[in-house]
Amino acid sequence: MAFLDNLINGVSLGSIYAIIALGYTMVYGIAKMLNFAHGDVIMVGAYIAYVGMQMWGLPAPLAIVISMAVCTVLGITIEGLAYRPLRRAASLAVLITAIGMSYLLQNLALMIWGANSRVYPETFINSTTIRLGELTISISAVITIVVSAVIMIGLTLFTNRTRMGKAMRCVSEDRGAAELMGINVNRTISVTFAIGSALAAIAGVLLCSTYPVLQPTTGSMPGIKAFTAAVFGGIGSIPGAMLGGVLLGVIEIFGKAYISTELGDAIVFVVLIIVLLVRPTGLLGKPVREKV
Repeated sequence: MAFLDNLINGVSLGSIYAIIALGYTMVYGIAKMLNFAHGDVIMVGAYIAYVGMQMWGLPAPLAIVISMAVCTVLGITIEGLAYRPLRRAASLAVLITAIGMSYLLQNLALMIWGANSRVYPETFINSTTIRLGELTISISAVITIVVSAVIMIGLTLFTNRTRMGKAMRCVSEDRGAAELMGINVNRTISVTFAIGSALAAIAGVLLCSTYPVLQPTTGSMPGIKAFTAAVFGGIGSIPGAMLGGVLLGVIEIFGKAYISTELGDAIVFVVLIIVLLVRPTGLLGKPVREKV
């Protein structure tokens, strides 16, 4: 039963990583940039939901919706103020800006909510368990896995079936050609940031419901691990982000359970290095041919 418990916990944790990784992979696939502030948007989303539930007494679903709305506006604002002016700048300038935006969000959270850790309130997500014989499954694990699967399917259908989704694919393929075809590139990238940031809010609530400690640095390590998951699965690929996130969560939980709790994070990154040495584009990534 310990094996099944660890497997379920690994898939649940990996599903959270997958939701975060979807934000990374969408932004990179379309805007060709790494938004390292994404992990801190997770933290902001968790804090907004916390304020809604704990201080305003709102029901959890309403608090989550408000958190998603705030993070959507935050994502669009970050893209418009910090990244859009650097659209044609060197990738190093964009990377430094992303790191700076990450520290800005952390310090703003520190000023607003303080440095003290807060215990996340119990919600409908983490209030129940299910018993199957000797196996006990938390409802949070079930909801996390189902939500992650629904989001991946929804995003896949969105990018393949809708007008905006097709515009995103065109911008991802060739931004210049997309502009010539009349696609509003700036709006398309803003929508991408909006979707990724809304997903970050959901991931923040799920993360803090599973590990109920909230502080200004809450999103840092999960953000890094989710980026690792996106690279692991093949950055730019939605199914790759899902697969990479789940595998990463399983590897982390099993590594901590059967090898060492102290080396759990290190094992994750060692596995990533090995995978990239064998398959540099990730598990589901496709090699990109440079046009000369």
